Amino acid sequence: MDAWGYLSQADKDEFERLDAVFARDEPMPGERSETFGLWAHTRFCANPDDPRRLALLQQVIDHPPAWSGDTVSGMWRTVCDATYQSAEGAEALCRLPLAATARLSYPDRRVALHWVPDGFRQYREQVWPLLRDRLTELFTEPETGDPAAAVRNVLWDDDAFTTTLAAEFASRLGTPETLPLLRHCVTATASKPSARWLARTARLLDARAGELIADVLRRLVAHREHRIRHPYQDEEWTETVFLRERTAVALRGMVWACELVDEPWVTGLLGDVAVTTGTGMGGSGANARSEMLANAAIGVLARRGGIEVVAQLARVQAKVRKRTILALVDRTLEAVAAQNGLSSEQLLERTVPTFGLDHDGTRTEQGLRLSLTGAITYNGRKTIPTTVDREVLAEFRATAKELKKAVPAERFRVERALAARRTWCWSEVCDYYLDHPVTGSFGRNLIWEMPQGPAGLPVRGDGAWELAGPAGRRVRPRPDDEVVLWHPIAHTVDEVRAWRDRLLEIGVRQPFKQAFREVYLLTPAEEEAGDRSRRFAGHLLRYGQAKALLTGRGWTGLSLGHWGWEYGSDEAEAARELPGGLAAHWDFHLDEESFERDGAGNTASVCVSGELWFTSPIGARLPLPEVPALTFSEALRDADLAVGVTSTGLDPEGQGDYWRSYGFGDLSENARVRRDALARLLPRLAIADRCALTDRFLMVRGELRTYKIHLGSGNILMEPNDAYLCIVPRGSGDRVFLPFEEDGGMLSVIVSKAFLLAADTDITDPTIVRQIRP
Repeated sequence: MDAWGYLSQADKDEFERLDAVFARDEPMPGERSETFGLWAHTRFCANPDDPRRLALLQQVIDHPPAWSGDTVSGMWRTVCDATYQSAEGAEALCRLPLAATARLSYPDRRVALHWVPDGFRQYREQVWPLLRDRLTELFTEPETGDPAAAVRNVLWDDDAFTTTLAAEFASRLGTPETLPLLRHCVTATASKPSARWLARTARLLDARAGELIADVLRRLVAHREHRIRHPYQDEEWTETVFLRERTAVALRGMVWACELVDEPWVTGLLGDVAVTTGTGMGGSGANARSEMLANAAIGVLARRGGIEVVAQLARVQAKVRKRTILALVDRTLEAVAAQNGLSSEQLLERTVPTFGLDHDGTRTEQGLRLSLTGAITYNGRKTIPTTVDREVLAEFRATAKELKKAVPAERFRVERALAARRTWCWSEVCDYYLDHPVTGSFGRNLIWEMPQGPAGLPVRGDGAWELAGPAGRRVRPRPDDEVVLWHPIAHTVDEVRAWRDRLLEIGVRQPFKQAFREVYLLTPAEEEAGDRSRRFAGHLLRYGQAKALLTGRGWTGLSLGHWGWEYGSDEAEAARELPGGLAAHWDFHLDEESFERDGAGNTASVCVSGELWFTSPIGARLPLPEVPALTFSEALRDADLAVGVTSTGLDPEGQGDYWRSYGFGDLSENARVRRDALARLLPRLAIADRCALTDRFLMVRGELRTYKIHLGSGNILMEPNDAYLCIVPRGSGDRVFLPFEEDGGMLSVIVSKAFLLAADTDITDPTIVRQIRP
């Protein structure tokens, strides 16, 4: 990048004035300011063969101004631009930047030139040999015996993490015993460690160094990205940094060193490193904070092998969305599975930890009780007295932390098996989904069926598991009978209705929607369109929330912003891999009002959904009738969920045509299932005599008004004139049993609003009272 882009307007004006003086061959001003020095450098880079320009450059070198880090960084960018086509004369082009760098303090040198070593090594390979030794010398502080200085010389303190290491770990990292290992870790520049690299690591590694590496990596797991502000002309631009390249290389060396450490903490910590570095900025998204480190951690897990690494890889599968990282996890799981004669899915289900829990998903000791949710109580109370054994409590808390990671990963895996129509033999279901204290909490509340045979909820009878149908009739599958998770798409309306009634009757709450799962069949409009669906097109979605939700469900590629509309930053395509090698694709774009809505920043607040389509394993578009019905339904379910949770039509204080259309219009399939659930719930509610369902609304009769709660958006109209009532949800509470853990919680919100409005004379919130009693 030309350094000109980093100048203020005043400096640009000065450049133009100096150009005019130089063109007239007049004597140049005697004062050697920083702006003059940068001007002389850029003009010399443009024509290094001009003796007049060389003389001016030498004057600046002989009589240097007080250089700032930004100016020095700009000079190096000019050199980078000037050597794009050829390295000829590169040594002369670097003279002033090298001299100016030498006049900065050591911390300022590393901050200003953080990009230079990697930038030139990767993109100016012919120039880098000329700079390597000189820059290393410039960045290396004199040896003073200060451990912090020694650490800075190895790592450089040009990001927040290395600054932390130099401050918190210098007394351990900078000692004569440990420093050689740290210097060795900085050489971890290959994609994986060589036998020679590991052999030297083994000579440098001892128990104390292993503990230090563990502490540094734990600090990495807790580290988060930070924003750095840089001056830009008369304003500034910000950069979000997790780790600089040099820091990441050193940490990769520490991760590799874990391959030689035989301690119980290694496997779990490597899983933590892979999850932290493999997820995107803010903990979500289809990119990775540091793909280098995530791959390094997964690679060490792969080389360690063994069943114990599988749980960590499952966590990565559940949290990370970077395709290349997930592909590495898949290959690793396949390799470990092959070593054990299993498929990847069989391996995952056989290695779910029990965490010391009993069959009911709890653990009790000395009055402490740990539940599957990670909650810890003492004799039924949340407050833990100081008399409780501290070691036992610490162990419970550590286990609770692991449970909070593992349970969502297992729920994700089981729901994915439902969508993929996975087949098991009944003995496997009993061993790994019914008797297991973790997956049993899911499996025992799901409906299982034998293909072309009966379906039922698992119940225990005479020492064995049986399946109880919606009418209570039981069957006992043989151990080798094939079973699948029941899906409503393969059953009649009457069968689905029977199961929904049964769940409410016996009070079973499913871990995800199964009996109440939405089904999306081809519409005539989609059949006519051929290879695309516009069923969920044209919705205004909260971009950040939509991206996070879709990423969490396996969609990648959704990246929109205002950084370069001319390069297509206003358009994106989200994609998700599906069973059978198929893929679903969904278009998104920014609308014409987006830039005005968001200002000059790069972050988009609202995006617009477009068409959805499918491709074959070779990338060709598929006619929608050729997409398997279950695959089609599950992909559109994701789209409906994204719209139903992130639409701007849900905003209680919204306005505009789209808000009115979505907030009170026709119901999506997701909302129709919600209506069906409400129809079954209403007779059980204490306010049943005040409620009634219409096609789109839950009608609630209060003492002051009658209210219409829209079943899609939760927005409210008041009779008799359909005046809008704005109520901002503040938690749904647990007023009523719900038959599934609903994504987005809209069913809970609607029920909570119904209870509030049925007793409208008791409402004290002045913002609501003013609307009800104008």
